[in-house]
Amino acid sequence: MPETGFSRSPKLQKGALVQIVQDVVGVVPNVIAFQYNPEKLSSTLTPWNPFEVDQTQRGAQAPTVQPFDPKLTFTLDLELDATDGLEAGDAVAVEAGVADRLAALKKLTLPTQGLIGDLIQSARALAGGADQAARRPTVPVVLFVWGAGRILPVRVTSFSVEETLFSPGLDPIQAKVSLGLEVLTPDVFKCRRDPATELAVAAYNFTRLREDALALANVRNNADAIRGLLPF
Repeated sequence: MPETGFSRSPKLQKGALVQIVQDVVGVVPNVIAFQYNPEKLSSTLTPWNPFEVDQTQRGAQAPTVQPFDPKLTFTLDLELDATDGLEAGDAVAVEAGVADRLAALKKLTLPTQGLIGDLIQSARALAGGADQAARRPTVPVVLFVWGAGRILPVRVTSFSVEETLFSPGLDPIQAKVSLGLEVLTPDVFKCRRDPATELAVAAYNFTRLREDALALANVRNNADAIRGLLPF
């Protein structure tokens, strides 16, 4: 963090994406802390449209109907740079640049048996071994952490990478990852009961509670202005 001249400058919190999945040795989180916080975070709130005809062709609903939480999406760009690690002689940076971080981010979009479980499965497949049991592919829930007051379960809906510098072995040294995230509301977890989904629901409810408290604080702070606006 740049020097500000003040001894009590607040410590910068880094955002992160946290994927929690049951691994062969227990719960092993795939934590991807942002090297640099994005300069811009865009969000879109899409309320349910009651004027659209539903699939049963029963016509429009009442104009105030809102049967579930509005769809909330985020878009952000992550900047990855291995330059500092190369100058410090970091073994991973020298060997792979930022390829390790790109691989961890890609894991957010793929069905997984955990970081260790996937490694074992890939090694078994390389050796010609077959999977013993059929599995239904699922993508584990990801927690989008943007400070202590905004922790939300999300699914990655778009993922694109722009690599700009390369090592002699053609591993990327600098890259920009553009992500689209859709917030998962508690109703999508009704049929699931496991530690990861319970944590996801708790995180969503905590963030909503904080938003409700902030909205109430805003009303309290603007009570005089509100009274001046009302004609009665």
